[in-house]
Amino acid sequence: MIATLSIVRYPVYFGWAGFLSMALFRLPLWLSGNIQFYKLMGCGRNGTFDKTPDWRQWALLTISASVNAGHRPTFIKLWWKFFGVEIWELQLEPIEGHGTWDGKAVFGTLPKQSNYEGPIGILTRATIRPSQLGRFWSHVDAIAQQMAGADGFVTSVGIGEVPWIKQATFSIWESKENMRQFAYKMKDHAEVVKKTHQEKWYSEDMFVRFKPLKSTGTLNGKLPFEIK
Repeated sequence: MIATLSIVRYPVYFGWAGFLSMALFRLPLWLSGNIQFYKLMGCGRNGTFDKTPDWRQWALLTISASVNAGHRPTFIKLWWKFFGVEIWELQLEPIEGHGTWDGKAVFGTLPKQSNYEGPIGILTRATIRPSQLGRFWSHVDAIAQQMAGADGFVTSVGIGEVPWIKQATFSIWESKENMRQFAYKMKDHAEVVKKTHQEKWYSEDMFVRFKPLKSTGTLNGKLPFEIK
């Protein structure tokens, strides 16, 4: 199973085309016999984890049986080419994780741990309970700032299906150990994780780790992550 994540950025004044694509892309994705699961998502301001949408930046995640089966439908590729979008695309192999997305284990049955220790991609996503929105968003900025300054942090992007409520973060780290140091040994982050369970912030959540297989294209003029 292979996940393909495309982060696309439209030229100035063409953000409306990105918004429109969230509706138009559903049919070709649904008709594609090779795509097992897909999500069309927006991004936070400047691509970060933020309540304010970035109307120029959008995301497409697909899951396919193999790398060769993960190609984008022709209509989507032509749309992106016509509007001159900037594309950063990652091919990812899910290796560890738990949780569900729309009630499904979309990445299959994964172990909680594996022997892989190289560069790693992390997807965390959740459906936030309306009663807990204030609690959730009050902690976002502090954690994001800590993550950006953590040892081994490479890059991240905030993505989501529904503003405020259905949110996700995809981040890349130089190694699993770097990610562990941030996730479990940074006090503020560990406290927030504890609160999410104790106070039941989420009605659904998912945490998946990936082995990056391929990273191509650019975002804001540069390749955010290079596989060496």
